[in-house]
Amino acid sequence: MIITVPKGGAKTDAEVTVAESDNFKQFHLAADGLDVREVAEALGDVAFEKGDGAHLWVSIDAVRGWVSSQEQSSRGQEQGSQGRALSQEWEDGFSAMLEFAKGHGWINEAGTHVQAHIEWPESGGPVRAWQMPITGGNLWELINARLAATPDREMLVDDHGQRVTFREFCDRAEAMAAGFYAEPFGLREGDVVSWQLPTWIDSVVLAAALNRIGVVQNPIIPIYREREVGFCSRQARSRLLIVPGVWQGFDFGAMANGIAASHAALSDGQVSDGQVSDGQASDGAASATSQDMGVDMGVLVATPGNFPVGDPATLPPMPTVPTPGQTPPMRWLLYTSGTTADPKGARHTDSSMAAISLSMGERFQCIPDDRSILAFPFTHIGGITWLFTSLQYGICNLLTEAFTGQATVDFMASEDVTIAGSGTPFHQAYLNVQRLRPDEPIFPKVRCCPGGGAPKPPQMHYDIKEEVGGVGVVSGWGLTEAPILTLCGVTDPDEKLAETEGKPMPGVDLRVVKHDNTLAASGEEGELRVKAPQLMLGYLDESLNAEGFDENGYFRTGDLGMFDDEGYVIITGRLKDIIIRHGENISAKEIEDTLYEHPNVEDVAVVGLLDEVTGERACAIVSTAQGAEPLEFVQMQEFLASKGFRKQAIPEQLEYVDEVPRNPSGKLLKQELREIYQAKPFTRS
Repeated sequence: MIITVPKGGAKTDAEVTVAESDNFKQFHLAADGLDVREVAEALGDVAFEKGDGAHLWVSIDAVRGWVSSQEQSSRGQEQGSQGRALSQEWEDGFSAMLEFAKGHGWINEAGTHVQAHIEWPESGGPVRAWQMPITGGNLWELINARLAATPDREMLVDDHGQRVTFREFCDRAEAMAAGFYAEPFGLREGDVVSWQLPTWIDSVVLAAALNRIGVVQNPIIPIYREREVGFCSRQARSRLLIVPGVWQGFDFGAMANGIAASHAALSDGQVSDGQVSDGQASDGAASATSQDMGVDMGVLVATPGNFPVGDPATLPPMPTVPTPGQTPPMRWLLYTSGTTADPKGARHTDSSMAAISLSMGERFQCIPDDRSILAFPFTHIGGITWLFTSLQYGICNLLTEAFTGQATVDFMASEDVTIAGSGTPFHQAYLNVQRLRPDEPIFPKVRCCPGGGAPKPPQMHYDIKEEVGGVGVVSGWGLTEAPILTLCGVTDPDEKLAETEGKPMPGVDLRVVKHDNTLAASGEEGELRVKAPQLMLGYLDESLNAEGFDENGYFRTGDLGMFDDEGYVIITGRLKDIIIRHGENISAKEIEDTLYEHPNVEDVAVVGLLDEVTGERACAIVSTAQGAEPLEFVQMQEFLASKGFRKQAIPEQLEYVDEVPRNPSGKLLKQELREIYQAKPFTRS
């Protein structure tokens, strides 16, 4: 519904106009010519400001009164049983909307007022209308609900010019599902399929197609090679591995066939590729256990437009929606890209994906007009999250097969990107292109630049806001095991956007535990531990769960952080990313954030290297900013000292690279850097 507020104030209920009173998927105030304070004054004692310059708390009883007054006026003397039935139907819909709003914190503590956005329909303003998102018990309930709501809106646009509406997406997904359901594939509910594909439209369609027949999906990021792909597909007991053939100079098809042959040999108890049948490994190969063996895996080499299709009429019934209290089935098996020897398989459900995507869209204030770039691989957990978000909020996802800097930026600009994610390396690329074109904004319609995958340097927010536009970097924190546990919102102040990763998401129970296993107060650092609706069911390898969860059932994230006085979360590092020099703890992240502020530095990583004298020493690896001279060692020392660093915390080694290595989600590849520079001769000056 749309409540229009008169400029002179509302003396009676009849002076407040309610349009689309039976549309419970949106709720906002239209107030042309009035600012937020004036809207509150115009409504009198039925509304008060929330304090963020964009929202009001509006009396629920007042809304009922406005609608009732308007209905009576329009019906005149027709007050028979039909009018009462219509009124009850409206009340049921309104109550359902309020229940949804309550679950998202949009009802005040007293339960008397509902939160409303304000929009300025003629003069324009910074806030758009909130539209109630679509919800569903699983992915296909969401797809069908979105199909009913906005079938002909664009859902996907790729950098090859292909465009797909929600209706076309649904049709293609069902046809592809039928193709995989039929022979020779014959996939059935509970089968596991590993797939390692670029960010194609067909990749997104594949995710929905496999879900349609109840398959457990194991998306694998494209940078993984034989060791990791072999481990993941073997441990998951995949029936099928889907790859793109030759892509970006690498033959994925040959790799996949080699992995399949290796699996077959293991199934037969034969030795293959350094692996032996008792589960031990040689030459650094990933080990296999008895639970990893026994499934023959097929290989499908696929290209865009060349996936299996069939008749949707042959498909089984839609996946069953879990009943309240029932544990949803595993539908997603996503492997971490952490620092452990082998990736860890996190077991997720449609429910865990939907929970986080809904809350994410709320923090970004998504509406159907939004166009969000999927800069990182779709196979990352963030890609699956944006699939759910597009269905819930009706937004369009812009897909780039591989992020290529300026060419991707040009694609984003041509498609009027409004949400430009998603992480420090991408934001740095946007800045680099913007600085080459200082006379015009590269993204004229950008609202925000989401961040995640790795902590951001605080200065990045200010640079993006000033040079690229929008509200700046709106970042969050999470893990593959529990994505987006905290997230800033687009209305948060600059200080919070720059210095924090936002507040916990709805339903997240986050605690900070100190080294002595006691709970930390605000401002005290400790390990972040969590219970959350988006938390995985557990690891596929159940032996990892004992170490992954504490005695109270909280997941141990391994990240260090703290709450500030207002409940925002600040990430301070990793438990395993503390450098211990002569027994003193040094925060690698603190050094990285500070060095990033130096004008000669484009990107930086700080790692701890084993040292015979100090135990560990800090080594800074930097890439040089465009047009700048390389940062000299003495410059680095003086700069960090000027920022208040004690001498013992200043890196003793400085190395230069053209580009600091990161994974597709922006996480620094520190193990790789440690291996490179640990082997390099070092002389202490």
